[in-house]
Amino acid sequence: MLKATTATFLDTRRIKKNGTYPVKVRVTFERWQKYYPTPIDLTKDDYEKVMFGKRQTSSEKSLKIKIDAFEKKAIEVIEKLSVFTWSNFEKQFLSNRAAKDEIFLAFEERAKELRLAGQIGTAVAYECSQRSLNEFAPKTRFADITPEFLRNYEKWMVKKGNSLTTVSMYLRSLRTLFNNVIAEGFLTQEYYPFGKRKYEVPTGNNIKKALTLQDIAKIYYYKPKQEFAQMSKDYWFFMYLCNGINVKDMCLLKYENIKGDVLEYERAKTARTKRKIEPIRVMLSEDLKAIINKWGNKKKDNNTYVFPVLNKELDAENERRLIQQLTHVINDNMKKVAKELEIDGNVTTYAARHSFATILQRSGASTEFISEALGHSNVRTTQSYLAGFEDESKKEAIKALIAFKI
Repeated sequence: MLKATTATFLDTRRIKKNGTYPVKVRVTFERWQKYYPTPIDLTKDDYEKVMFGKRQTSSEKSLKIKIDAFEKKAIEVIEKLSVFTWSNFEKQFLSNRAAKDEIFLAFEERAKELRLAGQIGTAVAYECSQRSLNEFAPKTRFADITPEFLRNYEKWMVKKGNSLTTVSMYLRSLRTLFNNVIAEGFLTQEYYPFGKRKYEVPTGNNIKKALTLQDIAKIYYYKPKQEFAQMSKDYWFFMYLCNGINVKDMCLLKYENIKGDVLEYERAKTARTKRKIEPIRVMLSEDLKAIINKWGNKKKDNNTYVFPVLNKELDAENERRLIQQLTHVINDNMKKVAKELEIDGNVTTYAARHSFATILQRSGASTEFISEALGHSNVRTTQSYLAGFEDESKKEAIKALIAFKI
């Protein structure tokens, strides 16, 4: 009787963005071949070193053992089957291959992928989650993470002084890893610890306080003596008037985004996830133009950055560092301004965005207009209004943001 055979190989038919190829297990039966993925990707050179190298490092030896384990499981399943059929084989071979994998390896791999894709902030979030969970329970496997495990982790985090917002951020990363391995067929739904009647990720409890129009008027007319304070105030007001734009998107603006009296840009946050990008359109008021003229770069061509923060030679790591640095400068200086003006509340870069939305709402602007202006990607609140608003309507609505001006 014919017997199925197995082999481990590097599938070089399609290269991944990071220059690696997937390691797979090939099963052959009666001239038919099927390929089963493993969670391991390697370059051609690394695969040769790991599988056939004579002088291997400890990490290479460990990786070979892991790769061999997938083929070993295939062989064991084939040996147990009295009659080989593809359905019987797959039912046993594909069942919960990730259950015994350490969750921290999945965190590590995901963080590497994000860094290679230039998503440094998200990668850092995964790395923070990894460190926290590793401190709570080292060498935890997917199979170990149950609703009770997650509830105990939440209690441990809160006891250490962390907010539910932090707990929520870390566990959303973990939940994404579970969703990924289940979607890839490495784990069955029975191991999924999240959801109703299981464990629900807590909702953050941040208090988001918008400034009043009176407070914004105080900031508008305030004349800082120091240059950094003046720059911070102007940048803060630019974000407020520019549809609550965040620091990263402001730094990424180029002169190609300015089309006459309209500033048009896409949010970096949604550009990676939305198939159809709806740009945010901002009517360039005289105040916005004045801030650009005062602090902006001199235009060389359309690819010139509007503000002198980034340059084309920066990699993703240094780009993120400079954006964070500017955010700290603005927040530190605006904290001093708020104290001097006796404004109750945090005058942060995020407050500029929240205040933009709240002031428009109080002025009578529709939720639909605000949702589009903010560039929200939530389908339930935004997608039915993608047709947009007329520029004249935008001009009228934007006046509410500086209604205190005489």
